[in-house]
Amino acid sequence: QVQLVESGGGLVQAGGSLRLSCAASGGTFSRYSMGWFRQAPGKEHEFVAAISRIGGSTYYADSVKGRFTISRDNAKNLVYLQMNSLKREDTAVYYCAATTAPRPGAVWGEYDDWGQGTQVTVSS
Repeated sequence: QVQLVESGGGLVQAGGSLRLSCAASGGTFSRYSMGWFRQAPGKEHEFVAAISRIGGSTYYADSVKGRFTISRDNAKNLVYLQMNSLKREDTAVYYCAATTAPRPGAVWGEYDDWGQGTQVTVSS
């Protein structure tokens, strides 16, 4: 098992950028594929992006493709979500999640561990 802590959320104007970070501890980070999910008020967890164990493969939801970039630094036990060209509809609590599956999926329930979330609010 791995413990995850997200950071980097905040208030940003539409069109702006934020970079979220997720710090992992308590496990061997490179054993986990990592994903980012978000939850807007009244909605279910929505898949955002995922990255394989050493970062060789990435996956994105259509809604963020071309705007968001997921990356990881296994030496520092960190995964990032760079968010550019933010829109009001990106407003949500963002969670990082870990899975031992070699191919990270897009379903929240498939992940083994997750963080507490960090709030991203996009204004206009």
